[in-house]
Amino acid sequence: MPLTPADAAFTATLPEGIVREADARYLDDPRGRWPSIVTHVALPRNTKEVAQIVRACAKARVGLVPIGGGTGLVGGQIPREGPAPLLLSLERMNGVRGVYPEENAMVVEAGCILADVQDAAEKVGRLFPLSLASEGSARIGGLLSTNAGGVNVLRYGNARELVLGLEAVLPDGQIWHGLKRLRKDNTGYDLRHLLMGAEGTLGVITAASLKLYPRPEAIGTALLTVPDPAAALSLLSMARDLVGEGISAFELLSKTGFDFLAETLPDIRQPWQTAPQWSVLIELGLSGGQDPQAALEDLFAQAFEAGLVSDGLVAQSLQQGKDFWTLREHIPAANKRIGAVASHDISLPLSEIPRFIPEATEALGRIGDWRINCFGHLGDGNLHFNVFPPKGVSKADLAGRSAEVTELVHDLVDAYDGSVSAEHGIGRHKAADLVRYSDPAKLSAMRAIKAALDPKGIMNPGAVLHT
Repeated sequence: MPLTPADAAFTATLPEGIVREADARYLDDPRGRWPSIVTHVALPRNTKEVAQIVRACAKARVGLVPIGGGTGLVGGQIPREGPAPLLLSLERMNGVRGVYPEENAMVVEAGCILADVQDAAEKVGRLFPLSLASEGSARIGGLLSTNAGGVNVLRYGNARELVLGLEAVLPDGQIWHGLKRLRKDNTGYDLRHLLMGAEGTLGVITAASLKLYPRPEAIGTALLTVPDPAAALSLLSMARDLVGEGISAFELLSKTGFDFLAETLPDIRQPWQTAPQWSVLIELGLSGGQDPQAALEDLFAQAFEAGLVSDGLVAQSLQQGKDFWTLREHIPAANKRIGAVASHDISLPLSEIPRFIPEATEALGRIGDWRINCFGHLGDGNLHFNVFPPKGVSKADLAGRSAEVTELVHDLVDAYDGSVSAEHGIGRHKAADLVRYSDPAKLSAMRAIKAALDPKGIMNPGAVLHT
């Protein structure tokens, strides 16, 4: 009979005090949808202890589920069925092993909180550009394992594009020492990109060599009113012509999001009495003596002349720019308070977005009365297309329709050659979607890789690929 994480025969093979009973903070799902079956958590202090834990789990056939900051939204860290696995948290492995400003690189352990990595880079005059709402609690290991996105993907790319090397423990307990700080390394298969996005199903990332960038000398922010998403895309093109790669972020915001803020978080001050139907939050980061505020004012003037914007605010100070971002960053919190029937993290070819949004809205209108909050990272094609009950109706009243709504939205995304998972990963919540919408050859290759590296199926069982 397989051992469990609570069995003395299992814990006796590990350093004393490494395995503990899991308290509530390890069991919470941020969206409150799924109860966890986990009873115990392992808290290693170094990579050697991670390898010991993995070997013990392989020998005892105990499942091992990595958890970072617990901020994942697709259940990758929330096992819900089967034998209780052991949760693995690298929170004690939170050291910065080295910072190399002249190389634009740093080496950190997987348990480092993203905000602390950003601060360490700032202390040496550099920028680590990965940025998202949960950066005060999300950990680097989890962010890399899920290939997280965030607001700066337009300029700097997803998490996988910010990594030079990795250290990881493979499913048989071997340690892969891959922390080279090289920009070129053509020595066979690139294991970095196999592990990033695998969500802990192929190994445990324990440390990473990260890319750093020069800090922009000046930052400018503007909140501009546009008539529709098509105009927003034309505005993006115009901005690129004007400042090239100086655009750090380009966010599409809908009136519904601002209405939700007013309804649930009225203390957050909004810059208008009535929010526009569509607006764009744009941030520039410029160097070489360029003035981002002047560039944004020039952009507004040209866009107004072309009929792409009708109104707008260019931040007159860094604080006003931060206030604009406060609006954007609190939209997910407002969404949570309203209660979505179904949330969708999708990506589409940029040119298809102006057609997709009204078509999806119209299709949903044929099956019910909904409020739709469509917002997100327009610059990289990633939208959060979230569907809510009409005012006066609770989420619970329509919970039974969640699958129907998601299938409609995801089928349309697939028809537009998009992706049903843009930046949040697959986890357990979207494992069936992966089968439904993925190319059969891709699925076959993924299963072959999983079987080869993790033949016992102990690494995050049930996540990404059903086993």
